[in-house]
Amino acid sequence: MLKYSEEIAALEKVCRDAGSDWSAINPESAARMRLQNRFLTGLDIARYTADIMRRDMAAYDADPAKYTQSLGCWHGFIGQQKLISIKKYFGSTDRKYLYLSGWMVAALRSNFGPLPDQSMHEKTTVPELIEELYTYLKQADARELGGLFRALDKARAQGDSAAEQSILEKVDNFQTHVVPIIADIDAGFGNEEATYLLAKKMIEAGACALQIENQVSDEKQCGHQDGKVTVPHADFISKINACRYAFLELGVDNGVIVARTDSLGAGLTKQIAVTHEPGDIGDLYNSYLDCEDIDHDEMKDGDVVLKRDGHLLRPKRLESGLFQFREGTGEDRCVLDCITSLQNGADLIWIETEKPHIGQIGGMVNRIREAVPNAKLVYNNSPSFNWTLNFRWQVYDAWAEQGKDVSEYDREHLMDIKYDGTELALEADKRIRTFQADAAREAGIFHHLITLPTYHTAALSTATLTREYFGEDGMLGYVGHVQRVEIREGIACVRHQNMAGSDIGDDHKEYFSGDRALKAEGEENTMHQFDI
Repeated sequence: MLKYSEEIAALEKVCRDAGSDWSAINPESAARMRLQNRFLTGLDIARYTADIMRRDMAAYDADPAKYTQSLGCWHGFIGQQKLISIKKYFGSTDRKYLYLSGWMVAALRSNFGPLPDQSMHEKTTVPELIEELYTYLKQADARELGGLFRALDKARAQGDSAAEQSILEKVDNFQTHVVPIIADIDAGFGNEEATYLLAKKMIEAGACALQIENQVSDEKQCGHQDGKVTVPHADFISKINACRYAFLELGVDNGVIVARTDSLGAGLTKQIAVTHEPGDIGDLYNSYLDCEDIDHDEMKDGDVVLKRDGHLLRPKRLESGLFQFREGTGEDRCVLDCITSLQNGADLIWIETEKPHIGQIGGMVNRIREAVPNAKLVYNNSPSFNWTLNFRWQVYDAWAEQGKDVSEYDREHLMDIKYDGTELALEADKRIRTFQADAAREAGIFHHLITLPTYHTAALSTATLTREYFGEDGMLGYVGHVQRVEIREGIACVRHQNMAGSDIGDDHKEYFSGDRALKAEGEENTMHQFDI
């Protein structure tokens, strides 16, 4: 990126070359607008953020303490406020991403209304949300830089050269709110061509990383629900290829593909894999099918029969036509899925588990790393888990195994409020607090995400406000629980007109119209009540 002075100099030349017809154009004002809009297209964003992810992946390989994190955001404003808060509280966006959850798109953005996580939402909603998120993040850039430019003008007017220099350094070292998005393409929405077309739209909108799962696209289920149906590896590889070709076509050569497996909880398949020789990937997939030995005479009309090692095997077939895997094979299938994906173009893996257990996750990752030493995991710190209960169980079981007296605790009722504040509860909370760092170190997790946290926070904050405002607190319910907290915490959104772009618009009006500009920031603007 050019420095502020360099941008001004470049635009001064442009204006000079244009001649007197451009005499009304102020090169410094144009330079400010350029710096406030550093990414002209979604592809610019995708290339920029892909570079960030690749650097972060290399940094994690060298030091697992440098893991990355994200939160799922269902609206541009939510994503914007998240990144503004990150800069406010932590000073930097380093190793902090956005996650775009197909679950939240279905539940909150579909024109059909609220839908479950079953890929029933419109295909276009995901790329549209990616574009929306980056529009809001770019606006956050414009807002913050606009504040710096106004401060610069004030310092110049006051002749404060030290303040002027300090502000110029902040402008030149400005860190954008634009960060990588890992975007959920679900199971690809149809065949591999459909996957490619959707992937293109998502990349063009700015996505540098696509997460795709190995479920049947037309029977897709949430990873934490029942009824999941996987596809043979060859089918999944075709979709990985489709995503890679989309990245390459659009010039995002280092785009990131996250291959998710739902095999741990998926006991069904729609297809028997094609196999060409014993031990190939199709044969391995079929080897996990729940089959019974039969003789030729036992075959019935319509039976599907496999031959292995000279034996005839009849896979168990449900009334739905689906075939069933043997119970207890989920972990082995997960490991095979991950190795196969990484050896066929995926960059990162995602294992959907039924509980947040470092030992379980790490055990699978260690097996994967025997074949792919630098395998790295994206992990869903899912709100579908009861984190409190799971970790209290883990502590209880660990203590019991160690011979510690746990007689004061009822394992079946550890969620009971009476256990809050106990030694067991405090130990469980400690383990929850360090889960991300521990799992990054011990279980190969490069990226921790929460898929749908802002679905829950939106519901919770609305419920709280509703209870207080419509209850005995009345208006104090809003003032005490929302506005006063915003003021005390320095939450920028308390000046909502500024957040929505009023000051940016005033700046532009001044650029365009000079002294004739009708601006909103005058003395009668009540937002000045928050200039404290």
